[in-house]
Order: sequence, then C-alpha cells, then structure tokens
Amino acid sequence: LVPPLIATIAVTLLGAALAPAHAAEKSRPNIVVIYTDDQGYGDMSALNPQAKFPTPHLDRLAREGIGFTDGHSADTVCTPSRYALLTGRYAWRTSLKSGVLHADGPCLIARDRMTVASLLKGQGYHTSIIGKWHLQMKFPGTIGQRDWTQPITEGPTERGFDFYFGIPASMNYGVLTYVENTRVTDPPSLWTRKKQDKERNTFRFMPPYEAERQGPEDIEIAPSFRDDACLRITTEKAVAYLAGRAPAAKAGTPFFLYLPLNSPHLPHSVAPEFVGQSRVGVYGDFMMETDHRVGQVLAALDENGLTPNTLVFLSSDNGAETGYAPRRTQYQHASSGEFKAGKRDIYEGGHRVPFIMRWPAVIKAGRTCAEPVGQVDLLATCADLLGVALPPDAGEDSSSLLPALRGEDFSRPLRGPLVHHSASGLFAIRDGAWKLNLFRGSGGSLAPARLVSQAGEPPFELYDMQRDWRETTNVHDQHRDIVERLKATATTLVRDGRSTPGKAQKNDGPALWPELATWIPEAATETTKARAKGKKKKAPGADTLDQ
Repeated sequence: LVPPLIATIAVTLLGAALAPAHAAEKSRPNIVVIYTDDQGYGDMSALNPQAKFPTPHLDRLAREGIGFTDGHSADTVCTPSRYALLTGRYAWRTSLKSGVLHADGPCLIARDRMTVASLLKGQGYHTSIIGKWHLQMKFPGTIGQRDWTQPITEGPTERGFDFYFGIPASMNYGVLTYVENTRVTDPPSLWTRKKQDKERNTFRFMPPYEAERQGPEDIEIAPSFRDDACLRITTEKAVAYLAGRAPAAKAGTPFFLYLPLNSPHLPHSVAPEFVGQSRVGVYGDFMMETDHRVGQVLAALDENGLTPNTLVFLSSDNGAETGYAPRRTQYQHASSGEFKAGKRDIYEGGHRVPFIMRWPAVIKAGRTCAEPVGQVDLLATCADLLGVALPPDAGEDSSSLLPALRGEDFSRPLRGPLVHHSASGLFAIRDGAWKLNLFRGSGGSLAPARLVSQAGEPPFELYDMQRDWRETTNVHDQHRDIVERLKATATTLVRDGRSTPGKAQKNDGPALWPELATWIPEAATETTKARAKGKKKKAPGADTLDQ
C-alpha cells in the first residue's frame, strides 16, 4: 500500500488532482494527533510487508490518507520530540540539550510560548490531551510528602489545553495515577518499583504495592492503578471525548485531540486479552493492542459522523527501543524496517517513523510523499490551513505541509533542511538527498565528549539517502564540498535560533554548548568547562537515557 522501504519511491502527489471537497476547508477541520511511543518504522504492516503482526487500523489510515515515507520525529527520545511536535521548535534550543525529563518539575514549554493547542484555542477550537505528557508538571509537595488536596501546576491546561486526562510521564518515572486537569483522580499513596513478569518476559509495575517506601528506586503509585489497563482507559476516555464533542463540532466549534499513547514503550503492559496474540512476543502483542485502540478511535470518528472533516495525524515519538535487535534475530521482525539502529541513535532508525495524515475532505486517498518532513511541521501546517500567520517567536523550525495534503503541484521542496538530534546530544542535518552526521567517527549514540576527545580529525559521516538509505557507505571524502556546505548550514541554523525564514531568535541558555563541539570548534570551550565541573551540563531533572 505504501512501499517505503526502498529509496526509489515515487512521489505521487505532484500534479495530483485536488480532493473532491476542497471547499470543505472553509469548514475548519477537527484535528486528532495520535502519537505512539517507541513504535519503529517497521512496526506497521503497511510500511513493512514483512512485519510479523498485522496492523489493520494503522494500515487503514495509510490507505485512506497520505503516507510521508521520509517523515521524522525531532529527536530520538521522548521529551524533546513531544516539545517539538507541540511548539514547532527543536527542543535543543531549550535548556534540555540531551536526554529526557522526569515527571515532576517545571514544564519544558515556556508559559508564553505558542503551542499547537494555544494556536487552535485562539481560533475557537476546544483543545484536549488524553494520554502521556512527559514535559513535566509540578506536583504539590515533595516525593513522600505530597499534599494531593492542592492543584498540580505547570501542566497541559497552562499550555493551551482546555482538558487533560492521562499519566504524567513514562511509567518508570512515576507518578502512577491519572491526572484530570489539575487534580489526581486517585492519590498515589503507595509505592512500587520495576518487577519482572517472567510469564510475559518484561518488567511491570504490578501489585502488591507497598505502604512504605523501600528504597530510592521506588515510585509513587495510586492503589487503583494497573499498568495493563492504562492504554484501554485512555482510549475509552478519548472515545467518550469524541462522542461528547461531536454535536459542537458539527455546529461549527471544532476540536483538537492530542492522543499520546503509552505504547509500545516499556513496560510492555499488554491487556490480558491481547497476550499471546502475535508472533513477536509481548512486544508484538502490545503493538496489536495499540492497533486495536487506534481502531476504536477511528470507529468513534465514524460513528459520530466526524471522519470526513477530521485531520488525523499518526506518528511515533522516536524509533524502536533497543529490543529491536533481538526481535530481528528471534522473530525475524524488523521494528526499524530496513533502517539503521533505533531509539536514541542519530541514524535513521532512531527518528524515521510512521508519518500518516488522513483528511477525507481534502486529502486524496492512497498517496505517498517521499520528501523529508518532520513532526516539527505540525504547528505551521495548522496555522496555514487556518490562514494564520505565525509570529516571529513561534514555530521557528516549522514549515507547512498543507501543499502536500492538498495535492498541489509545487515546484520547490516543502521545507528547508531538517535537523536530527540524538539522546546524547549529537546532531545531523538532512538537506534533500544528503544527510551529514555531525560527529567524528562512528557511533550514533555515543556521548559527544567521547567523540571530541579522539585524536585527529576523522571524517564526518555523509550519506546519499536516495541511494543509501541504510547508511552503509560514508561518502565524505568524495563530496567534501557538500560536507562543508552542510556544516555551514547547520551552524547558521543553530546560531540564528530558527531554521525557517524570519527574524533571528535566541536559543535558551548559552549561545554555544558542549554538544556542538563535534563541528563548531568554539563550542569545545564549553566542553572543557563542563569536564572541569566533572559532569556534562543538562537540564534539571534530565536523564540521558529514557529507559
């Protein structure tokens, strides 16, 4: 249906006929963003014909919409990808230069920064998030000394969302309960930790829970919380939300539903009825449940008459978790498809992800687009379809994909160069067919300090992505002019505080930081300073790896 695992994919949108109800754009579309967690490019049977489990509902979206076969998350781990999706700005422009955040703390999105939610809310949309946040929120009190009678602050309802229901972060960061707007639905009064589920071959957060904290690894949990019910509960909440908003949407008040699922991220806490349903162990079971839950959302859109004028965008926050390697050996299932590496890595498997949009009123079904695009483009796309101009200090890295959705015959690329970023702070730049990994030596997930310390100047990694999408042959020596051009472009995109046309903006924090030292020599001074302090600089509460 969407054959993306080869480099010679035809771009079928050029010259395509406009969708039959182009005038329907005047009726502002509802927007649903379904954001899976750690789903690899090959974990969707429409994208991977050799997948060892079916995903009929995900495939339906591809069949009825447009598949961007060169679509990317902005980072290779959770928090920074979510920041970029909602703000149209790369997260490395914030204080978070590597890694991810915890559950409890100041929100990474500044209070005055435009988000997709605040943009749409300002245009009359009802805005909601149901699912995993992981951009931090501030809980009352401190761990072990909470006052749950007080409201939670710095959460989604202070960043443009009218309604929030979900979990604060990845389960291993706590706090394990559901938050509705600014209150917990069940106070986390007990304690738990990772426990091995030998039957399912994964760790879980399973009862019995303890009344007293046993050690520093314990996390707060509500008595009613069950990890294997989380995906079902958030989906049911989303289905109810769609039914509740349908009358207002049909009357002219559209909605924005951001649905960040907790799957298939660890723990692989599959609902009991899906255990053993796949041929790829508990991970495959969890992906089959994920597909089923997406199907429930699509069915709710159908049943409430919302499908024709609803833009559904499905993607993943990064590539497949490290289990992709043993899955390939044990089950012959390639979660990363034909791409190299996975989550946390700068290579394609870390950030090239499913990227599907469906909008029956406008998008002609069954099309593909092979141009490089990013989740960071959501904000500008929403602004464009509503005819709203973004201010200079919003969406600095966001470009509109609306021409591709409309099927317009455009003569220039949809966007300028994309910047890729890894968990450890490494950079790459993609411009057309060329991708330059901006580090010395191989090792897409190595810490920058280790790379900078190497003697000499080994070449960067330059790949021709049209011919070598598996990133097997470094052509640096054959194209030094392209290397120098892309290095200069990347430097400009960093220094200007934006990658789109417009007035230069400031990045948060210092003008240069250690992770840039792999290609900007002046940044090495920051590396030296950081080493002198005995640790690499990072945002408060940030973890280098999202386990």
